[in-house]
Amino acid sequence: MPGPRARRSVLIEADGGSRGNPGPAAYGAVLFDAETGEVIAERAECIGRATNNVAEYSGLIAGLELFHEHTPDADLEVRMDSKLVVEQMSGRWRVKHPGMVPLASRAQQLTPFGTTFTWIPREQNKHADRILNEALDARAGKPARRSTAESAAEPAAEPAAEPAASPARGWAAMRPATTLVLVRHGVTAHTVDKRFSSGLGGSNPGLAEEGRNQIRATADWLSPIADEIDVVVSSPVRRTHESAEILGARLDKPVLIEDGLSEMEFGSWDGLTFAELRERHPDELDAWLGSLDQPAGGGESFRVVEKRVLVSLDRLLEEYPGRTVLVVSHVTPIKVLVARALGAPLESVHRMEMAPASVSVLSFFDDGNAAMRMFNARPPDAAFTAR
Repeated sequence: MPGPRARRSVLIEADGGSRGNPGPAAYGAVLFDAETGEVIAERAECIGRATNNVAEYSGLIAGLELFHEHTPDADLEVRMDSKLVVEQMSGRWRVKHPGMVPLASRAQQLTPFGTTFTWIPREQNKHADRILNEALDARAGKPARRSTAESAAEPAAEPAAEPAASPARGWAAMRPATTLVLVRHGVTAHTVDKRFSSGLGGSNPGLAEEGRNQIRATADWLSPIADEIDVVVSSPVRRTHESAEILGARLDKPVLIEDGLSEMEFGSWDGLTFAELRERHPDELDAWLGSLDQPAGGGESFRVVEKRVLVSLDRLLEEYPGRTVLVVSHVTPIKVLVARALGAPLESVHRMEMAPASVSVLSFFDDGNAAMRMFNARPPDAAFTAR
C-alpha cells in the first residue's frame, strides 16, 4: 500500500478565550491541509484562570506543537483573529507585558523559519473558537455543543485574504530547537566596585544582598515558563551557584554544575578595578584589549575561554536536544555563546552590554543554525541598574 501523502502546505488556526478576562480560560487549535481543507489534528484545553492574551498564546503554542507532531516537513501559515499575537509574532510589535514574554519566547522557539502569520476576522476562525468554548462548557458542566465526530468532519474556514507577502521558503522542516535561557549572576561586592572577578582561581566573592534580590526578581519573572525548563545548569563559581540555587528553588528544578561555563581567569588582575589596572599595568591592559590570544593577568585569554565554553555548549546540545535549559553563568561565557549563535566574530564580545541578573535566550537547531530570541533583558521596573 502507498504511504501517507506528503503534505506540502498546512494551516494552523488558533484561538483563546477567557470568560471574565481574567477568568476561566481555554484555547483551541486546528491543523488543516491547506490544499484540501482536511482537518489533520485539533486540540482544545482549559488552562484555569487566565487572560484572553495568555489563552491566545496558549492556542498558538498548541497549534505549533500539532504541526511538529504531524506535518513537520510542510510549509506553514498561522491564522489568528488576535491582532496582538499576529503582530508580535511577525516582529512588528514588541512584547511588552512581562507575563507574555515567556509565552512569546516558547512560540518563537516552535515556529519554523519561513512561517507566515496572518490576521483573520473572528468569523473566519470559527472552528478554533468553537472547540475552545466546548472545552469551557464541559468544564462548567454544560451540554456539549457538538459531537467530536462532527467537529472532526468540519471543513476549514474560508481562506483569509491573500497576505501582502508570500511565505518565505527554506528551513521548513526545522524541528524544535534546543533553547538556552542564559542568566548572568547577581551583583557581588566586586560588581558594585567594578572589580575584575575571576572564575574559580580568584577571591570568589558571593552574592551581595542586592544581587540576591536581583536574582529573586528574575526568578519570579521566569516562573511562568517553569514547566518548559528542564534543568538549571550553573557555572561552579560561588556567585553563579548561589544564583542558580535561588532560580532552581523558585522554578522547582534541579541544579547541575558545568565547569566550562565559569568566568575568565584574570590571574593577578583579580580584585583590581579597571582604573587601578590602567594605572599599574597599562601595557598589559592594552595588550589584552588588543588581542584575543593575550592572557589576562597571566590567566586566560578570550580564545581559551571560547574553546571551553563551546565544549560545554556541545555537551548541553547533546544531552538536552529539543529541550530548554536555564544556564547561569558570567559576562564572558554568555557573550561567547551569543557570538556563536549570531555567527559573529569573537571580537564582538567587546561590543555587548550584559547587566547583572539579565536574561538572554538562544535557540540552537539540529542543522547547525541558531537564533537569538532575547538579549540582556530584565524584569520590567527592576530596581537595579547595569554594572
